[in-house]
Amino acid sequence: MNAPLRPSLPRGLYVLCDDTVRPGLPLGEKTARMLAGGARVVQLRMKRTPLREALAAAREVVAACRRAGAVCLVNDRVDLALLSGAHGVHVGDEDLPPEAARELLGPEGLVGVTVRDAAGARAAKAAGADYVGLGPVFGTTTKQVAAPVLGLERFGAVVRECPLPVVGIGGVKLENIAELAAAGAHGGAVASDVLLAEDLAERVRRLSAAFDRGARGTSLASGDV
Repeated sequence: MNAPLRPSLPRGLYVLCDDTVRPGLPLGEKTARMLAGGARVVQLRMKRTPLREALAAAREVVAACRRAGAVCLVNDRVDLALLSGAHGVHVGDEDLPPEAARELLGPEGLVGVTVRDAAGARAAKAAGADYVGLGPVFGTTTKQVAAPVLGLERFGAVVRECPLPVVGIGGVKLENIAELAAAGAHGGAVASDVLLAEDLAERVRRLSAAFDRGARGTSLASGDV
């Protein structure tokens, strides 16, 4: 019997539902508002939420994403991803190694890995990853990152060498997400620019449209229609 096929990562805006940004708004409510704006990929990142509350929140967020037809990934915690029925996980520099995440999730779960260069992307693919988060592309205040800012030119050069779909991370916002897409990104990860907006749903719609415009510019430039 064949193993279930894992979902592919949708192209475009990749939103982070983070408990450190606008902590007064519950994670479930953040997710609901972003999904109302058409979010197709939600990463749930819980660095401050106590474990029992985190499991309840994960189950709520995953259920909402599945009802909306969106992919939900849990940052770092493979146990929470498995218990909540999430589509997969995203692991970073100090998290569980990607090969261990793949071993636990099995063949049907998505695994994303934070990398800093093309060599890291090749290593992530060898470890069983499905996509990489590459950055920081721009300066960011959401998370302290001990890595140099790439900038768009370097980011685009690394994307061309990467063997996996690349999500740009770090400082992505409405003002630069179209340029990120034009540089070849499969997706753009956004946290603060969505979560601090007065209207989260409208911000998601605007970010998604901007990414799509940038991606179409890349396609037209390469002769595709």
